[in-house]
Amino acid sequence: MKMHTYKKGFTLIEVVVGSAVCLVVLVGLLSAFTVTLKLSLANTSKVQASFLEEEGLEAVRILRDNGWNTNIASQSSGVPFYLTFSGGTWQVTTTNIYIDGIFERKITLTNVYRGANQDIVSSGGVLDAKTRKATVSVAWSSGGATTTKSISTYFTNIFNN
Repeated sequence: MKMHTYKKGFTLIEVVVGSAVCLVVLVGLLSAFTVTLKLSLANTSKVQASFLEEEGLEAVRILRDNGWNTNIASQSSGVPFYLTFSGGTWQVTTTNIYIDGIFERKITLTNVYRGANQDIVSSGGVLDAKTRKATVSVAWSSGGATTTKSISTYFTNIFNN
C-alpha cells in the first residue's frame, strides 16, 4: 500500500509567517530610523546653542580687550544684556535680539569677591574690581518647552584699560 502525504496549505502558512517576520523587522527598522532622526534634529539645536555660548564668551573677551571700563565695568552686576555686531565689532545692547529667529542669547556679568588668600569666594570677602564673572545663557523653544544652556568664566582687566 502506498501512503500519500498531503501538504496542501502548508506553503500558504509559510508565506504568511515569513511575511509577518519581514513586516516586524521592517517596522522595527522604520521606528529606529524615526527615533534617530528625531534625536538628530534635537541635537542640532543643542550644538548650535553651544556654538552661540562660545561666541558670546569670545564677544565678551573682545569687549574686555576694547575697553574694560567702557564695556565691562560699566555694566551693572547681575543685569543681563545682549550683543549686536555693528561697525566691525561687538556692541552691548539692552534690546533682545533673537538669533536666526530662534535663539535668545544674554550675557550677565557679576561681581567677584576674594577671600584672605586671594581665592574667589561665593560669599563674604573683598570686591575685586578688576575681575567679573561672565555667564552666557542661550535659550530656545522646542516642542512647547524652553531649553536653556549656560556657560560661565571669569574675565580680568589684564590691559588696565
